[in-house]
Amino acid sequence: MSDEVEPGFVRVRLDLSYDGKDFSGWAKQREGQRTVQGELEAAIRTVTRSKETYELTVAGRTDSGVHARGQVAHVDLPAEVWAEHEDKLLRRLSGRLSHDVRVWRVAEAPAGFNARFSAIWRRYAYRVVDHPAGVDPLLRGHVLWHDWPVDVDAMNAASRALLGEHDFAAYCKKREGATTIRTLQQLSWERDASGVVTATVRADAFCHNMVRSLVGALLFVGDGHRGVDWPGQVLAAGVRDSAVHVVRPHGLTLEEVGYPADSELAARNLAARNKRTLPGAGCC
Repeated sequence: MSDEVEPGFVRVRLDLSYDGKDFSGWAKQREGQRTVQGELEAAIRTVTRSKETYELTVAGRTDSGVHARGQVAHVDLPAEVWAEHEDKLLRRLSGRLSHDVRVWRVAEAPAGFNARFSAIWRRYAYRVVDHPAGVDPLLRGHVLWHDWPVDVDAMNAASRALLGEHDFAAYCKKREGATTIRTLQQLSWERDASGVVTATVRADAFCHNMVRSLVGALLFVGDGHRGVDWPGQVLAAGVRDSAVHVVRPHGLTLEEVGYPADSELAARNLAARNKRTLPGAGCC
């Protein structure tokens, strides 16, 4: 499947961040809810004085209430529009956008770049506090309060069984025609000096609700409600388990998206479109 930029257009990469609290996720919705994509596309149309809305493609479509510090998107603009607004687009967007979304960088993308399909990993952080008094009021919009003390070492031990390439159907909300096979590259927990426990979760891609489901399962291990082997057993079963709690979205932040060298972008773009199967899996 080709991803060539149409003649007369320029592909532009945008690096951005947003507080997800008042957004109904990234993707535009028919019902007209406020979304990050909708706000950005409207702002680009306005500041470039365009009659047409140019659609954005994003590295990771975050859900309602989820934040992003290192989100990446691209948009294909007519060459004449880009030539006219290239030097002024960043400043004009900052004046047009609401304060809960910021574009930090706007640049012409290298050949073969696709914000979604060229990415080789996405890194999320989920932040939790287990202090009996609750969450610092200044952090409450970005940190979950878990009202049981958690054992970080136990959660790290349970996380190791989930690393690697697996079918994460047990931790994903199924979408018709979409694979749930993912390669989980990192899943680790650390408590900082202030008591905030952060899960770092990195994978080549994520399926719907995957991070929040993994965090929910591992918190049950951390607080002693389940054994260290339980998250791995749920994964092996391959079906949704009603005991896996999908934690609230506000503790989750997309921190960073990784891309290969420019010379490898096009190849990655094509490879990422192939529907994956696990070794030894049948065709039917």
